[in-house]
Amino acid sequence: MPRHTDQDHVWELIEEIGLCMLVSHDGTGDRFHARPMSAHARRDEDAIYFLTDKRSHKDDEVEINENVCLTFADNAAYKYVSVSGTANVLDDRPRVEELWSTAARAFWESKDDPNIRILRVRPATAEFWDSPGKIVTSVKMVAAAVTGSRPDLGTNRKVVL
Repeated sequence: MPRHTDQDHVWELIEEIGLCMLVSHDGTGDRFHARPMSAHARRDEDAIYFLTDKRSHKDDEVEINENVCLTFADNAAYKYVSVSGTANVLDDRPRVEELWSTAARAFWESKDDPNIRILRVRPATAEFWDSPGKIVTSVKMVAAAVTGSRPDLGTNRKVVL
């Protein structure tokens, strides 16, 4: 049986959570811009893909500064992962077709819309926080408060991808 690594866990969290905030530089200074995006992880390609629109600012921003951060959060399960990497925009029609879903219809009428592009993120590093869940975490916090000890709230690791 293969050993389960921190890298495996990061990719599993990305796939499990699915939605993230994509954070990019605004291109005009030190400001950041974040927006929710639906992630499509492809570990075998060392990439996370997004459908995007060529008319959007995020595409312009990654052309100016390719460094991005993706933040995934499952608040109900107390699981979080932050991924830093580089992004680029591709006009990849087969990939658009592969990633097309009913949810994409909220933004485009069809997968043939010429404005659809692929935003590819190549992850470099990640950090994850994984707790045993809300109830266990709450109990541990109360116990720590009563005993004056520090609670063990789960796992936190930095990972090179």
